[in-house]
Parts: sequence; structure tokens; C-alpha cells
Amino acid sequence: MPCLNVSTNVNLEGVDTSAILAEASKSVANIIGKPEAYVMVVLKGSVPMAFGGTQEPAAYGELVSIGGLNPDVNKKLSAGIASILESKLSVPKSRFYLKFYDSKRSDFGWNGSTF
Repeated sequence: MPCLNVSTNVNLEGVDTSAILAEASKSVANIIGKPEAYVMVVLKGSVPMAFGGTQEPAAYGELVSIGGLNPDVNKKLSAGIASILESKLSVPKSRFYLKFYDSKRSDFGWNGSTF
């Protein structure tokens, strides 16, 4: 059930968000080793955001997963998502933070219950 939630100050009007969502979903599934059928990706644009005192393109993301995260996986996820944002939205890798949360099954709801 990995869930990637990304907010950016980049305006997404005219951007092929379907391609970004698909690439991010596949990347998260492959890196964590979970079925893509359970991966959720949320992308929000035009979010007021400053990074380093400027409002140049930037992004903030959070990734929640029930297991599958560790320092090596987190580095790969950070690199993979940063590359997608840089290539698709022109957000420099140096202007993107990604926070990781390893959640317990009982702390995540799905299908009217919990995992």
C-alpha cells in the first residue's frame, strides 16, 4: 500500500500528469518491491511554496509504506522520484524533499478495514 503524496509550486496546467503518475507509480512499486496494484500516487500543483527563500520550482513529498523501507531503498526512492520531477516538471533535485514513513498495518485503512 505505498502512498506517494507530492506537492509542488509548479503549475500543472498543460502538463501530462498521467505520465508522471504512471512513472512514479511504477518506480515506487519496483523499488519497494510491492505490487503496483496497491500503489497510490497523489500529485498537487500550484501549491504556494518557498524553498531556500525563493519560489523557484520546488516540491515536497511524503511516502508511506507498510514495510519495504530502509536506508538503501529510501535513497533509491529519493533518486527515482527526484529524477521524475526534474525531467517532467523541471524541479531541480536540490529543491525536493521526500519524507519516509514506515507504517504499521493497523495504522492504515483500506477497503473498509485496515491492512
